[in-house]
Amino acid sequence: MPINMVLILLILSAVLFKKRPKTSFKCLISAFFLLFISSMPIFSDTFMVNIEDDYDAFTFSSKPIDYIVVLGAWHSPDPALPITSQLNKDALQRLVETLRVYKLHPEAKIITSGHYSGNSMSHAEKVKQSLVLLGIPEQKILTESFPKDTEEEALLISLRVQGSTVVLITNADHMTRAIKYFQAQGVYPIAAPTGFWVKNINSSKSWRYYIPSSHKLQQTTCAWYESIGSLVQWFKMTVV
Repeated sequence: MPINMVLILLILSAVLFKKRPKTSFKCLISAFFLLFISSMPIFSDTFMVNIEDDYDAFTFSSKPIDYIVVLGAWHSPDPALPITSQLNKDALQRLVETLRVYKLHPEAKIITSGHYSGNSMSHAEKVKQSLVLLGIPEQKILTESFPKDTEEEALLISLRVQGSTVVLITNADHMTRAIKYFQAQGVYPIAAPTGFWVKNINSSKSWRYYIPSSHKLQQTTCAWYESIGSLVQWFKMTVV
């Protein structure tokens, strides 16, 4: 990830400062340049929008929907907090999109996903509880509590939804990779991306847009993560 690479370069710069000052200076400049580029909105947005723009936002399906599949994210269990406050940002974004799509297609069943990872309740169950709390009938929600990643989600959920009309909900930057995993299992879902990082990229920008920010560094990190994930996916599907 960019910040890890910056830290490694800074450590190298400090270690080499006395014995190899020129190399140390190059490491320092490289760390600054990488941090600057990764934090610049104009570069970060260009990187991310190329990942997010493969699928448009879901509007309405002309045919009935059998299943709404919401992929797992993460939560932090804390009995002192409401269930919805235990979900992380990605899980909340997917939760809201699930509610929106269900309002458009109340005939559908919902499948939540996500494993236990040491918690007493799986992420799939936590999302189910949140949906019930927000008004979705409990009998309309199925859970898949064993997948540990997107590939396992596609493998296990596809067994349930073969031959059905499926809407797939995940974050926009993750959607392309998720769709490919499901397609590999013979399921061709309708994409319902959510949590877009980049919005209205062609609008006029103020001077603040050209100043580095920690938010854009985080965005670049997510884009870099998905790029590596897509490369690994391609390798597994075509080489292995």
